[in-house]
Amino acid sequence: MSFYENVFIARQDISASQVDGLVQNFSEIITNGGGKVVNHEYWGLRALAYRIKKNRKGHYVMLNIDAPAEALAELERLQRLNEDIIRYMSVRIEEINTDPSAMMQNKDRRDEKPRRGGDRGDRGDRGDRSDRRQYSDRNQGEV
Repeated sequence: MSFYENVFIARQDISASQVDGLVQNFSEIITNGGGKVVNHEYWGLRALAYRIKKNRKGHYVMLNIDAPAEALAELERLQRLNEDIIRYMSVRIEEINTDPSAMMQNKDRRDEKPRRGGDRGDRGDRGDRSDRRQYSDRNQGEV
């Protein structure tokens, strides 16, 4: 059997419990096809980069799957037919990583460190600002 990562985006107007129902349904499809869902992660309701089917946000979910190709093909077929799924993508991987994905690690970092406005780190020496004023006074008449 092969290992896959399947990420799908569900519509913004369904609830988180309905998304869990989708995950359960998709897990059953993989199990009936002779595979198993090793891990799944709910990444939350996130803003889309552009509107897809009149949706500006979507529920992101990732499934780590150990299944034959036929089971994955059936999963993708049902995701294509499901009205609640906006987009999906499956990628074959070499091995399943049991650590949290990069999306979950970013979420943990945001929770740990409070964000302050303008937290850009050290910006270095900005030089003497009086030089800038002299430059702007000289060029003010030349427009």
